[in-house]
Amino acid sequence: MGTAAYVQENEFDGLLSDETIVVVDCTASWCGPCRKIAPLIDQLAEEYDGRAKVVKLDLDQNRAIATKYSVRSIPAVMIFKNGELVENLVGVAPYETFTNALEKHL
Repeated sequence: MGTAAYVQENEFDGLLSDETIVVVDCTASWCGPCRKIAPLIDQLAEEYDGRAKVVKLDLDQNRAIATKYSVRSIPAVMIFKNGELVENLVGVAPYETFTNALEKHL
C-alpha cells in the first residue's frame, strides 16, 4: 500500500520545481476531518504513482506555507502544476472529488 510522505518547508519549493504535478494534503495531528481523508490521500498516492507526486504537509510545522497559499481551514488539498497552484479543495470530500480534480491536469 503506497502512502503519501510528509514534506517539510525546506523541501517544498524543490518539489514544486522537480515534479510536474504535485498534490499537497494540508493536515494537522489535531484535525479530525483530516484523518477522514488521510486514507484517500494515500490511495491517491498509490493510484497515481509515477504520474503525480502526492505529499502531506503538517501545517503546525509549516506555517509559512499555509500563509503563502492562504490556507485557512483544513483539510485542504492543493494541486500544483508546473509550480502553479491550480486547484484548492477544502474540506472532507469523496475520493472522486480528488481524482476528478487531478485528472483535469494530467
